[in-house]
Amino acid sequence: MNTALRRMLTPSCLLLLAAAAQAEPMKPGLWEISQKMQSGSGQMEAAMAEMNKQMAAMTPAQRKAMQDAMGKHGVEMKGQGAQPMAVRICVTKEMAARNEVAPVDGNCKSSQSPRVGNSMKFSFSCTNPPSSGEGEVTFVGSSSYNSRLDMKTVVNGKPETLKMDSTGKWLGTDCGSVKPPTLPKP
Repeated sequence: MNTALRRMLTPSCLLLLAAAAQAEPMKPGLWEISQKMQSGSGQMEAAMAEMNKQMAAMTPAQRKAMQDAMGKHGVEMKGQGAQPMAVRICVTKEMAARNEVAPVDGNCKSSQSPRVGNSMKFSFSCTNPPSSGEGEVTFVGSSSYNSRLDMKTVVNGKPETLKMDSTGKWLGTDCGSVKPPTLPKP
């Protein structure tokens, strides 16, 4: 998976991990995470605009190949390059029971504070791409959440700060064409 896509998906997957740790069990099925990002330097917004431009210039076959490649990682993106961007992820019953919703490759570590009421704080750090952040999730039952994340990373060799507002919502038990991500054996 390319670095830019990984940089965008890592916080989404970590937010789902935080959501899975809530008091009510996370529902298995199709989840959609919408996120709006704002960077301190404008680099991320420029990269999103460039991504929009590249997507618009692709042939239908090229666009399908890109969607198929992302699908192999268990991700379907909607509104590529748009703000807010939406990512769909399929969570199996087994993954929800184990609180595993994203492939764990050893690049990231995360922690969550105990849940207080309907909210919980979390933090993470990753080595590839180098990034770290902290935020808070507010749960709305077992099928929805809102979150705020402040993140530090490196883009094109320069330090960058990002603010990300996200909403996660459960769409239903049927994942349709979105395949679950490939997880390492427990």
